[in-house]
Amino acid sequence: MATKPAKKRPVNNSGRNAMRRKLIEAAKAAQKKAYCPYSRYPVGAAVLTESGRIYSGCNVENASFGLAICAERVAIFKAVSHGEKRVKALCVAAKSARPCGACRQVIIEFAAKDAEMIYLDWQPLERKEKVTITTAGKMLPLAFDPSEAGL
Repeated sequence: MATKPAKKRPVNNSGRNAMRRKLIEAAKAAQKKAYCPYSRYPVGAAVLTESGRIYSGCNVENASFGLAICAERVAIFKAVSHGEKRVKALCVAAKSARPCGACRQVIIEFAAKDAEMIYLDWQPLERKEKVTITTAGKMLPLAFDPSEAGL
């Protein structure tokens, strides 16, 4: 007896898209608070934690350039300082937004390899916005993973 193929249910991405939009808006708002008098390169970031809370951060520069900190690490450290330990998603907003190597390693510390990474190439003066979505594992292949190292 032949059986009917199972009907495919349409995937409802409205919840995921709404969360992505919240992250994007939080990262944009954080970018406006960036302190970047030296590079004039404002960056905003927002992380979604397992608890469902969003934490944002911006880059903060210093005249002693080595003492500056990126928006991604500010957002993650802010979440950790509030007791959060797992990042489910992260959004970075800047012109040609991409996390630096140090931020990628910090992301790997607090996010699963399948955690969503959203890069928002945002140029507010030209009103241009391009979204790229990847995962933490793809962002930093062969990362130093503390769980794999037995730490």
